[in-house]
Amino acid sequence: MDRIERTRVKFEKLFGAAPAEGEGAEVEFMQILQRFIFGEVSYTGFLDDEMRELITVAVLTVNQTLPQLRAHIGASLRIGVRPIRIREAIYQCAPFIGFPKTLNAIETMKGVFAERDIAEEGESAKTVTEQTRYADGLALQAPLYGTEIADRYAWLPAPFAEALPRWLTEFAFGDFATRKGLQSKERELLIVVVLAALGGAETQVYAHVKGALSSGNTKEEIVAALVHAMPYMGMPRLFNALNCSKELLKK
Repeated sequence: MDRIERTRVKFEKLFGAAPAEGEGAEVEFMQILQRFIFGEVSYTGFLDDEMRELITVAVLTVNQTLPQLRAHIGASLRIGVRPIRIREAIYQCAPFIGFPKTLNAIETMKGVFAERDIAEEGESAKTVTEQTRYADGLALQAPLYGTEIADRYAWLPAPFAEALPRWLTEFAFGDFATRKGLQSKERELLIVVVLAALGGAETQVYAHVKGALSSGNTKEEIVAALVHAMPYMGMPRLFNALNCSKELLKK
């Protein structure tokens, strides 16, 4: 198949519709967009359509491009992605983009779920309690990252030298990374693209590429995820992410 035929096949699978046809400036722009994303990028690398859509959902959440997020939540459901996995891909963005932007994405998700009669509350993914969130978070964090943050910010005055590393453990790992719906390696892969899409977070991209490798992702999967995110976040952020993690991905 050439890229035009690949676009038609992929677009029909994801959206149940035909790609742009006809003449005119906007049609031409959509053809460039669709043929590049759905005829080339979506066929490059070894990621299945489900993981590609979760990556897209996460990056669009970072970007706050809510109309496109709505379309790709719908596409995810169309190809059989479980609602809990879509929800978790959005929830997982919160430690990195903050609560308000994540809430915007959640509202968009709820709208799509309502249109499809998916229960608003859905399946609970919580696995920790107030008493266990630190220990359970640390059990995920320590094998991947050790005590890096506590060591790096030990210079902070009290109470921040103690509070910030603890919050990272309890909040980012305990409250979010322990949740059901996504495997640890999937969460780490999504975090890499979320950080890449943010821009200016190359130190954290490097750390999480290392974590993604340690959690079982291959170099090829990490590069494929970043490349898949590129049409949504732009080429500069792809190259920044690749450049900052080059020594890890070349080994």
